[in-house]
Amino acid sequence: MVIEVIGGFASGSLALISDAGHMLTDSAAIGLALFAMWAADRPASHRRTFGFYRTEILAAMFNALSLWVIVGWIFYEAIQRFDGETHVEGGLMLGVGAAGLAINVLVAYVLHRQSGHSLNVEGAFQHVLADLLGSVAVVISGIFIISVGWDIVDPILSMFIGVLILFSSWNLVSEVFHVLIDGTPENVDVYKLCHEIEEVDGVTIVHDVHVRTISSGYLSMTAHVLADPAVDVLDSDNQLRSIREVVKRHGIHHTTIQLEHSVEGCDQENHHVDHLMATEREIRKKSKLASFLMHSH
Repeated sequence: MVIEVIGGFASGSLALISDAGHMLTDSAAIGLALFAMWAADRPASHRRTFGFYRTEILAAMFNALSLWVIVGWIFYEAIQRFDGETHVEGGLMLGVGAAGLAINVLVAYVLHRQSGHSLNVEGAFQHVLADLLGSVAVVISGIFIISVGWDIVDPILSMFIGVLILFSSWNLVSEVFHVLIDGTPENVDVYKLCHEIEEVDGVTIVHDVHVRTISSGYLSMTAHVLADPAVDVLDSDNQLRSIREVVKRHGIHHTTIQLEHSVEGCDQENHHVDHLMATEREIRKKSKLASFLMHSH
């Protein structure tokens, strides 16, 4: 970063100075990612019953939004240079850019191995990936300036790399936003999950199902399960055990199940209850009819 700052001012290259500024945020992003990992390991308390797991998600959001701030600054500086009055030393720019490219390739390789398991690390990886693309732009700019003397290539490629940064960070922003609004994790099929729970002996229907991501790789689920009222306490324990086994198979770690024997006992105010009460009455009618026919036979 320090070399790029010196080289940027010495050569007059906006691309090098932009890349140096981005490297500064890269350092902050990686430091923030490490802090979030440390905070996530802190124990829960009565004030924070989930602990600090969400620190990781907030760090990823901060990293993503900081990329957009950098892009805004790059665009502003690039527009100022379209007057063609700024001269750039292509040779110095090319040498520093090539060194930055080599370092960014190494760092991106290290982070990429873990980026798929954590939105936090993914945020840091996106910073380094954008910086790597910036180094590519610097090298290309240097080659053009040396070969044909087009200084205007520097601000043009700076803006181009800014657009690439926006595109590369959009998926991360979308994923983090989905987590923060408690959206259903992409790897969980709620319909299949509910169907498998309803296949458990004695389970009539599942409702008020909520599945969300607490932190990367740590999913939570709450649900109300309507069970056959004829099931005794011991069988209810077996039902809960079977339901939790089904939920675990879907990669959900934290589960809260409210077992009910009548929808009328559910105190949740939602638009499903009337439908569920009608469903429960229909199930009981069919159960009584089947029992009557069996005894008659």
